[in-house]
Amino acid sequence: MDVPRDQLSVLLDHGLHSSAQILGCFAVSSINLETNPHIKAESLVLYGDSLFREKEYRRAIQIYKQALQHHKILPKQAAATPTATRSALSALNRSSSPNSINASVINENEVKFKIATCHSSLGENRAALAEMEGIPSKSRNLEMNLTMAKLYRNSRHTRAAIGCFKECLRNCPYIMEAIIALAELGVSAKDIVSLFPQTPTRTGRPPFDHFDSSRWLPRYVEARCCIALNDYKGGLEIFSELLQRFPNNVHILLEMAKVKAVIGKNDEAILDFENVRSIDPYVITYMDEYAMLLKLKSDYSKLNKLVHDLLNIDPTKPEVFVALSVLWEKKDERGALSYAEKSIRIDERHVAGYIMKGNLFLSMNRPEAAVVAYRGAQELRPDLRSYQGLVRSYLALSKIKEALYAAREAMKAMPQSAKALKLVGDVHASNTSGREKAKKFYESALRLEPGFLGAALALAELHVMEGRNGDAVILLERYLKDWADDSLHVKLAQVFASTNMLHDALSHYQAALRINIENEAAKIGLDRLEKLMKGVDPDAPDDDDEDNEVDDADGDQEEAELL
Repeated sequence: MDVPRDQLSVLLDHGLHSSAQILGCFAVSSINLETNPHIKAESLVLYGDSLFREKEYRRAIQIYKQALQHHKILPKQAAATPTATRSALSALNRSSSPNSINASVINENEVKFKIATCHSSLGENRAALAEMEGIPSKSRNLEMNLTMAKLYRNSRHTRAAIGCFKECLRNCPYIMEAIIALAELGVSAKDIVSLFPQTPTRTGRPPFDHFDSSRWLPRYVEARCCIALNDYKGGLEIFSELLQRFPNNVHILLEMAKVKAVIGKNDEAILDFENVRSIDPYVITYMDEYAMLLKLKSDYSKLNKLVHDLLNIDPTKPEVFVALSVLWEKKDERGALSYAEKSIRIDERHVAGYIMKGNLFLSMNRPEAAVVAYRGAQELRPDLRSYQGLVRSYLALSKIKEALYAAREAMKAMPQSAKALKLVGDVHASNTSGREKAKKFYESALRLEPGFLGAALALAELHVMEGRNGDAVILLERYLKDWADDSLHVKLAQVFASTNMLHDALSHYQAALRINIENEAAKIGLDRLEKLMKGVDPDAPDDDDEDNEVDDADGDQEEAELL
């Protein structure tokens, strides 16, 4: 008596994978199947499906390949089988189960796709691509094209990836993953929108005319392309416009929060993330970015709660491991590093994992390793943070030329970014001969973005280095009216302490600690100040390093043009 294959299909359809796997063992080992490769092949595919859904990918690959082997011998066996025998086999096929048909019911291309999906799940992109390339292009459906596009992209075959993503949008403009990928791969908004199908149907209406009249999808494409080109301001403006039409849209709010985090609008980003969590408390997307912001604010109670919530939602996601890394950074840097590396093993394209890894290597005084991590982030999706990390790493290595090159690359990529201008200023400020250039870049950054506190603090530091303490105080006190920021109070305290205005310095260190009790610079400064007030010099001044100056006439001309 044979095992009914229709019952095996029913178990799979109802998600009863363990029972399907056990029944599949009976189905593929039946003696009667040895005389009928058609039924054997179908049974093997069903058995493979049960293994795949239980994430036993290696076993599933083996079983799927056996099914293809039986499928391929069907024509040969049919030609060699006498007519009477074929009639008997046909009768057996018809009677074996209600779903049986005379022709083979397995689709060779679908089985190859299943094998490719198994390889992809195991991180074997090359083997997955080899299977996918064995499927004729005309036989690929949407899911196959999207999978192939992702495999090509992961393998850095950019042109082939773009072709597959475009094919997806020619069939359906709402494949959002394809839109995002094409924007990140440098395809223009105009080219992406031109792919949307416009051929009239039998009713005379274009299949997607409802989006064409509303225009929201093309605007979404424009926003994506703006962000991919580092035009964060333009992207945020379009997302804000879309948010008015789609209030409380979690996806748009998350994208806006992510962009704000990247460009340093931390308070606004935190508000957006909190808004998202109030709408959907179980969302995981970009929650590692939120964790990094909470760490910057030293808000460890919220950070602890966030990590606890994420672990309860799904502890297998890369975002959860980056959030864990952020939480453990203060307690155990090596443990934090292992969590960051785990996030990358789960998803090798998870940019936040590389950023966090670079940050940790820098704090562990391993700038060479930090460079590799930030380069990894930049290869996937260059943004301001990877450039900032590279500049900091190269400066830590005293590689001024490399730091200057990275800063200039950021300035070229983001010509309207005050943060990028400040990066170039930071490199010039690292040696005595470049301070005048640094001043120009900091002032340019402040003209471009008057509320940019980072540039104001850097310019104040430059004033102090050159003995213009009064200018530094005037500049910082101007920002004190609008900013309740601990780093601003710390800088003012340091300036006052250097001019022996110890009581003013004391009040600002205390103000900084009231805002952020975890501010290490304020703690160290306060301890130093107490020694100074007792008449003890806590340390001797460091000698300036003037041996690492840069002579780059071509770069100077290029900077002047950009300024």
